[in-house]
Amino acid sequence: MLEKTLAILLAAILVSANPLVDRAAPMAVVYEACTVNNTVALTFDDGPYLYMTYISDLLTQNNAKGTFFVNGNNYNCIYNDDVVASLRYTFLAGHQIASHTWSHPHLKSLNVTRITREFELVDSALESILGIHTDFLRPPYGEYNALVREIAYKESKKLIIWDFDSGDSVGEAYRQSETDYDAKIAQNPKTLLALNHETEEDTAHYLVAYVINALQTAGYKLVTVAECLGLEPYASNTGTFGTRDDTWACPRR
Repeated sequence: MLEKTLAILLAAILVSANPLVDRAAPMAVVYEACTVNNTVALTFDDGPYLYMTYISDLLTQNNAKGTFFVNGNNYNCIYNDDVVASLRYTFLAGHQIASHTWSHPHLKSLNVTRITREFELVDSALESILGIHTDFLRPPYGEYNALVREIAYKESKKLIIWDFDSGDSVGEAYRQSETDYDAKIAQNPKTLLALNHETEEDTAHYLVAYVINALQTAGYKLVTVAECLGLEPYASNTGTFGTRDDTWACPRR
């Protein structure tokens, strides 16, 4: 009995002396696949760029929805007039707009301040331009660590990865991407969360139309990431677009 009491006391002392025990910071949920059967979420990273409205129209014309993970200052400044117009057009078409960080950095190499800034600058832009607050975030390169997840949790974010990569951003020809999609469809997966890039011309002009047809022929429903997870697309949506002012500018990286 004495030995048991001493063991309990020793354990209590060790816990009180170690602030990490049972006190780990909460971390954001990471989604790597859809959860609603028979759904496919086609996602498009790295914009807004030249092909956003073109892809938006292709999806809409085929009764499909997509999700665009956008940067604030990567290929374009998100506050440019043409970019604002593309974002609003795509948003009003019913496609989901989500965050891909401000400048597309390797988040694991950044400190707390810089990670937070990468998240909040995009949030501010989307709130001003579209009147939304997104809680969906895709970390660039699919990279994250405990610190990124902790900050994402504090910023009320969900991290969205993927379970299929079209390969379009690493130089894969669109014909090979088509073959890769066909091979994946042949495996008859219950769902698919697919990575594509809005910045790739061949993806926009050739791959998207092919993939929409292939997936729908196989019986899949093409939906937003939010829909494929059974979640709401935005933490808030005011239904009102902001008015341009002096804050609509991209700061230096």
